[in-house]
Amino acid sequence: MDRIDLHIHTICSDGYFSPKQVVDEACKNGVKLMAIADHDTIQAYDETLFAYAKSKNIKLIPAVEISTRAGKARIHVLGYGIDWRSGPLKDRLETLRNSRHEYLHRVGEKLDELGYRLDVAALDRIEAVTKAHIARNIIEDDRNKEQLMADFRHIPGQGEFIETIMNEGCPAYVKKTTATPTEAADMIRGAGGKVVLAHPVAYTYEAGLSDGQIVKLAKEMKTDGIEAEYLYVTKEKTLVDERAKWRKMAKKHGWFVTIGSDFHFKDNIHPPVGLGNHITGSEDLSFYEKLFSA
Repeated sequence: MDRIDLHIHTICSDGYFSPKQVVDEACKNGVKLMAIADHDTIQAYDETLFAYAKSKNIKLIPAVEISTRAGKARIHVLGYGIDWRSGPLKDRLETLRNSRHEYLHRVGEKLDELGYRLDVAALDRIEAVTKAHIARNIIEDDRNKEQLMADFRHIPGQGEFIETIMNEGCPAYVKKTTATPTEAADMIRGAGGKVVLAHPVAYTYEAGLSDGQIVKLAKEMKTDGIEAEYLYVTKEKTLVDERAKWRKMAKKHGWFVTIGSDFHFKDNIHPPVGLGNHITGSEDLSFYEKLFSA
């Protein structure tokens, strides 16, 4: 069976690889159908990239991952088969990105008060700047080593830094202007795409939501599918596999299932492009090609 990976990030949001480099990774790992789903941007997509993927015998599906909030929970909504040239979609995503840069400056002030040095000017040049970019910039700057050791007694990973310093209830928390899951779903449908609730398994660990609350959320946004084929990595670097549960949930509610590595970088902990040796689901390539065809 051909490998499928519908959730990959690039340097256009918070990934470490360029769009062409993730295509190369997909090719190397036997992926035949892939989607770049960067946060709040479709900057990765152009005719050159589609041609490059085709030259590697890979079908590329245009996608986006929109950051939203539902109450206190941070929810990500995936859109597939979108019109990547859509003016209204690009305008709305630009509004969300602008709010990210406003957030960057405000959180920079709080981090400065805590004794951290943040290169705001460099981060401002990133189109879809994220918490991950900010945390990485702090951790990789030697000027922050002393403060990190004082606060953590070790040099933390970016996830630990975010959860300890930047998330709600933490000393550098700043509320961001975001869309709701329903608004994100409407944006995606307006651009001709299918709506998918990203990694439902994550919301139990990151927001304390019950299965019932996650299902209710999916119903409210009228999702078309859920990312059931997903392996979650906790902040303790433990791999959580709840794919069977979420596949069963999808079948019960009539949602299709998508497969994603959520690849950002190589660390031998998180799944690679194509999910490596992990089972990637029972659907074949033609199922998704037909599902997301323009």
